[in-house]
Amino acid sequence: MAGPASATPETPPPSEGEEAVATAPVGVSSELFAHVSTGVELCYRTYGDPADEPILLLMGLGSPLTWWDPDLCSMLARRGYFVVTPDNRDVGRSTKVAGRVTRSMLVRAFVGAPVRTPYSMGDLARDSFALLDHLGIEKAHVVGVSMGGMIAQTMAIDEPERVRSLTSIMSTTGRRTVGWQHPRLFPALLRPLCPGREAYAEDSVAMWRLIGSPGFPRPEEDTREVANETYDRGISPGGTLRQMMAILTQPDRSRRLGDVRVPTLVIHGLADRMVHVSGGRSTAAAVPGAELILVEGMGHDLPRELFAMFVDAIDRTARRSGRR
Repeated sequence: MAGPASATPETPPPSEGEEAVATAPVGVSSELFAHVSTGVELCYRTYGDPADEPILLLMGLGSPLTWWDPDLCSMLARRGYFVVTPDNRDVGRSTKVAGRVTRSMLVRAFVGAPVRTPYSMGDLARDSFALLDHLGIEKAHVVGVSMGGMIAQTMAIDEPERVRSLTSIMSTTGRRTVGWQHPRLFPALLRPLCPGREAYAEDSVAMWRLIGSPGFPRPEEDTREVANETYDRGISPGGTLRQMMAILTQPDRSRRLGDVRVPTLVIHGLADRMVHVSGGRSTAAAVPGAELILVEGMGHDLPRELFAMFVDAIDRTARRSGRR
C-alpha cells in the first residue's frame, strides 16, 4: 500500500508517450444486456480485450454509461485493461424498477427522518457484482464517480476479495457531516423536469453551469450534445429520485472503510459544489494508505483536459495490487 494520503493542488502533465486524448475507440462493443437480479437487467458496453485485466467504471446519479467518454475508456484499454461500463439500474437502457419516491419523501430522508426506500446502496453494489459474474470476472479494479464512488466503496467493503483496487472520484463516505451539497443545488435537483428533448438539454446546460469545472469549462454545445444523446437513450425522472433516496439513506461507511486493504485512490475537485471536497478528504482519511489527489479548478465532472492524469493515477493504483 502507498504511504500517507497526499494532496496535489495542480494537475500533473500527461505521462511521456501518453496522448492527452485518444483518437479512436479501442475494441468497443455494442450495447449488451445482463440479468443481474430478479426483474433487473443492466445495459453495458465494453472496451478492449476481454483477456486483459478487468476494470469496472461506475457512473453517478442519473448518469448513463455514455457519460464515460469513449476517449477516456480507450486510453484505459490501451494501458491493458478490459473496460466495463454499465448503466446502473434506473438509468439509460437498464431496468426502471418499481417504487414511487416523492419529493416530500426525499426531504424527510434529507433531514434524517425514517423513510421506505425502493433499494439501497448495497443493492446497487450487488448489481455490479452480478454483472461481473455474467462476464465471468472473479475480481476487477473498480472506479466510481459520485454515486458510483459510493457503490465502489460498498463493493470494497462487502466483498473485498473481488475488488483488485478502488478508485473513488468526487464521492464521499456517507457521513452527513462531510461531502455536502452547495445550498443552491438541492432545489435544482428537486425541480420537476419540463417535458421534451429541448427542455432536457436546457436543464442540463443550466445544471452544468452550477456543477461543472470552472477551471476546465465545457463548451455549451458539448453539453447539449451529451444531453440529447442521454435523452434519446431514455431518461427516467422517477429513477433519478429512487437513486437519490438510496444516496440519502446510505450508511456512514467511515468505520468499515478502515478495514479496506486494497490499493485505493481518491480524486476530488477543489471546486466541487455537488459533493464538497470534505467528502474526498474523509474517504482518503478512512482507508489506510489511500492516495488523495485534489485538483484545483475541478468541479463535479470529468474534464477532458484531465484524462491523462486520471488514467495515470488509476493505472498507478492498479499496479499497486500486483497486476498480472
